[in-house]
Amino acid sequence: MRARLLPLLIVLMAGVLLALGFPLAASVAAAQQQKVVVDRIDDTARFAALAQFVTKRSTGSRVRVTDERQQTLQNELTRYYEVYGIRAGVFYRNSDPMGRAPDDWQLPRDGDVRKAFDEALFSRGSHDPQQVWPWRHGRLVVASPVISDGDVVAVVVTDSPTGKMRSKTLQGWLLIAAGEAAAMLLAVGAALRLTGWVLRPVRVLDATTHDIATGRLKSRVASAGGPPELRRLARSFNEMADNVEDVLEQQRAFVADASHQLRNPLAALLLRIELLAFELPEGNEEIASVRTEGKRLASVLDDLLDLALAEHTEADLRLTDIGELVRERVGAWRPVADDKGVRLAEDCPAVTGWADPVTLSSALDAVIDNALKFTPSGEEVKVCVARNGESTEIVVADRGPGLREDELARVGDRFWRSAGHQNVKGSGLGLSISRALLAAGGGSLTFAPHEPHGLCVTVAVPRTHREG
Repeated sequence: MRARLLPLLIVLMAGVLLALGFPLAASVAAAQQQKVVVDRIDDTARFAALAQFVTKRSTGSRVRVTDERQQTLQNELTRYYEVYGIRAGVFYRNSDPMGRAPDDWQLPRDGDVRKAFDEALFSRGSHDPQQVWPWRHGRLVVASPVISDGDVVAVVVTDSPTGKMRSKTLQGWLLIAAGEAAAMLLAVGAALRLTGWVLRPVRVLDATTHDIATGRLKSRVASAGGPPELRRLARSFNEMADNVEDVLEQQRAFVADASHQLRNPLAALLLRIELLAFELPEGNEEIASVRTEGKRLASVLDDLLDLALAEHTEADLRLTDIGELVRERVGAWRPVADDKGVRLAEDCPAVTGWADPVTLSSALDAVIDNALKFTPSGEEVKVCVARNGESTEIVVADRGPGLREDELARVGDRFWRSAGHQNVKGSGLGLSISRALLAAGGGSLTFAPHEPHGLCVTVAVPRTHREG
């Protein structure tokens, strides 16, 4: 869940930072250009003030003064160009130069310079020229009108390079990018802490749910902080688990008590049947049938009691040599196999696993017993031990009739027996007891078809110890 929630938070935070960063970057660029424009307007205003006196032409002795003022204007323009590298000029309405620097600078017929000049002829100064961006290698043109007696008689034009301005804008953008990157790192760190704080109770709840689902009913959700809603959910889950455990405990106790209490009257009933048999002719079929059903009922009650104890007993897990244990159980069942004419083969290398030796032995006895029970004479039952990832597996493969696909889903259920095996001795609880015993220790019991015919039963136990 954290892998899905964290990218969502990061994308949202990145979107917010970008939404703030782009306007800020645009404002930095605009501020840099506005600063340059204000400086150029001040410069053009100063040149326009000088040009006003030049335009006041007169005759006689006044012509000499006008020439001196024009020379002063030209000197100021030349020095301005030499110091700042900015082209500047004062042009009459007909585009003739009053003064200019450099000397060969002419007004073009079109472009930004001509546009600014034409606007200034209508007394409109260049207060808002087009924005120059760092990637645009353009020039900044500012024009101001020279007004004499209320009329525009000339225009001051400056044509500035923008390299320095674009460099400062780019530096400002780099600072913004660095700030955005730092803010993003802080946001990611905060998102990691926030998601960890929010999801920690969820992880604990998920682990506890898995423990309970695998049979460790004593597991409970420990206090793990987080939002109040999740803490309340954890308390509610613990209450639910307590109630479920109480109900299951009552069910187990009822099964155990019922099976135990029924054994005494059943034993008395079987004793009376034996006494009654003495009064009947020897070989009476009815009394033999009653004896068989009575013994079968006693076996079912014993299995029910074993099942109740198996579901209640906690596993005593130990690091066990599974290969050695399986060889021992195969050796114990080999006389039974030989008596039936079934070959009982083994492949049991030294492989370890965490299991309750008594529980695992009982489960193996039930599985091998079933395999020998349904395997005809002359066939083979093979028992193999192998590692498979995090588990150690014991595979018991027989050559019996096997089960259909729909029957494989039900094998191991309580009291279930295949329709084709109803005449075979058994209560239908052996595999259920084995599955319950294995589940208490983190093990499992699975079934699959064995080609070309037969059943393949896999007993798996964990290779590593899991605290619970």
